[in-house]
Amino acid sequence: MQYATFEVADQLFGVEVGAVQEVLAFSEYTAVPLAPAAVAGLFNLRGQVIAAVDLRVRLGLPAQVLEGPVMNVIMRADTEPVSLLVDRIGDVIELDDEIEPLPDTITGPRRDLVLGTLKLEDRLMLALDVAKATEPDSRI
Repeated sequence: MQYATFEVADQLFGVEVGAVQEVLAFSEYTAVPLAPAAVAGLFNLRGQVIAAVDLRVRLGLPAQVLEGPVMNVIMRADTEPVSLLVDRIGDVIELDDEIEPLPDTITGPRRDLVLGTLKLEDRLMLALDVAKATEPDSRI
């Protein structure tokens, strides 16, 4: 299985490559009044309006500062593409291992957004649940 990886607050996350439409840096977002806190804004990508969901907020962390280019992972959500704002983009990696259940030490909002863990040579990767992570509702 191939995973596209990225980091948020020094934690490595991965999603199946097939769920990713593209990765890009973008710097002009339009605020959305009365939107949930996780919605950082909207942007125009080649004529298509994309909602940017701040993964930091979804994980219970402080919102990302939208000054200058911000890294976006455009995900293929159920009906339309949604962008996840992340701190850093990683590599595409191939793993044969099965996703393992989350350890009890992972608590809070991230537990609800993660399918499980995958062990890499030098660190642990959290397999992100794309459907839950791209939901703008920040009640988690």
